[in-house]
Amino acid sequence: MTETNDWLDRYRLSHENLRNPMVFWAAVPMVVIGLSGVLWALPVPQEFQRISPLLNWGSAFLMVSAIYYFIISLSLAIGLLPFLLGLAAIQLWLADSGLPAMGVSLALLLAGFVGIVLGRGGAPRAILQDVQLMMIGPAWLLSEVYRRFGIPV
Repeated sequence: MTETNDWLDRYRLSHENLRNPMVFWAAVPMVVIGLSGVLWALPVPQEFQRISPLLNWGSAFLMVSAIYYFIISLSLAIGLLPFLLGLAAIQLWLADSGLPAMGVSLALLLAGFVGIVLGRGGAPRAILQDVQLMMIGPAWLLSEVYRRFGIPV
């Protein structure tokens, strides 16, 4: 078994006894979308704007996430590229929608944290671990789909 598979199995085991799994798994994407939105809405240095109007803290976060996914598994990274591009598309839409992007993102982030607490059952150590491993969740979910279809991770 590879180190990536071993690591994904440990992640799966830590999420087997959720109090309310549907709330938890709905909350995880809210936290990811909210965090990337908050980072997207933060002011950026002029140097970023000179490089590209799309370069900001949120897009940098998504780029670093993509690099991380490629480090842990090529097949997971390829599968997660649409997820990362979708996150970027959501943030671009939100920025152009006329809605207060920071407010919407903070609301999603807060709702996601509440959902994690409710889905987890309020165990502080487990909740802290979920926050630390927030970007691992999508990789783990994709790995479960891959396993069902016999695609190697």
